[in-house]
Amino acid sequence: MAMIDDSAARAALSAFGRVGTAMITPFTAEGGLDRKAVEAVAEHLITAGNDMLVVSGTTGESPTTSDAEKAELVRIVRGVAAGRAKVIAGVGTNDTSHSIALARSAAEAGADGLLLVTPYYSKPSQASIVAHMGAVADSTDLPVMLYDIPGRSSVPLETPTLLELAEHPRILAVKDAKGRLDAACEVLSHGTLAYYSGEDALNLPLLAIGAVGIVSVVGHVASDRLSALVSHAANDDFAAARALAWELVPLVDAIMNHMPGVVAAKAALELQGVIGTRATRLPLLPADAGQMEFVRRALQRSEYLT
Repeated sequence: MAMIDDSAARAALSAFGRVGTAMITPFTAEGGLDRKAVEAVAEHLITAGNDMLVVSGTTGESPTTSDAEKAELVRIVRGVAAGRAKVIAGVGTNDTSHSIALARSAAEAGADGLLLVTPYYSKPSQASIVAHMGAVADSTDLPVMLYDIPGRSSVPLETPTLLELAEHPRILAVKDAKGRLDAACEVLSHGTLAYYSGEDALNLPLLAIGAVGIVSVVGHVASDRLSALVSHAANDDFAAARALAWELVPLVDAIMNHMPGVVAAKAALELQGVIGTRATRLPLLPADAGQMEFVRRALQRSEYLT
């Protein structure tokens, strides 16, 4: 791990794992939570090489699931994982008291850790973000992974903010989707906070500068190759890692750049027979016929569908 202090890496890997997928939340055709499909997706991902399952992230359509459903998702996935993978619950909102309630509910449901996104829409100051993140981290005994995605939250986690938050004993890592490798290098050089790639297109460069793992959307389809990529990087075999990353470029593009990632992931899992329906909740619409054909061709080219 080229630029990260070993103790920070070890703590994060013990708390969260190395290869994670931000799970979709399967729904029935009528719009309810599809519990059997949740179990099927969790088993599919663990079998494919994930040791971390993130529930109730944006890819899990967290804005449209209820608090009760979020807790139930943790319980279901934890039951499937049975110690084979860490279950990380997304609890970030733009309301600190609501995030605290979600964190406590996730802890009671058996989550192994929390994913905490920067408060969105409100555009809080960096000092406000520190206060928000600290309050949520203080609310349970669970380890926390911050989520830095200014493309959705509008406000980045600046380097001084990340270094201040790293002083909290339970804030161990950041899922990085900021697209600023220079900023990631700066934080990593301090050796106090572990990094996970949160953007599939940048998995290889983030691993190359010291990230310890990934939290992927493309992992719904390609966890086997992504797991191998992460393993090669962990062993400093970047020739092999690079070959896999290049091999995955067309699939990453197909899943991430032509429709919302959750829409593409659900389409792929339906085509593969993992889930019975690609249903989403408004304001998202499920993949239409043309999008389904686009995803089908991408899966076939990548040899994930015959």
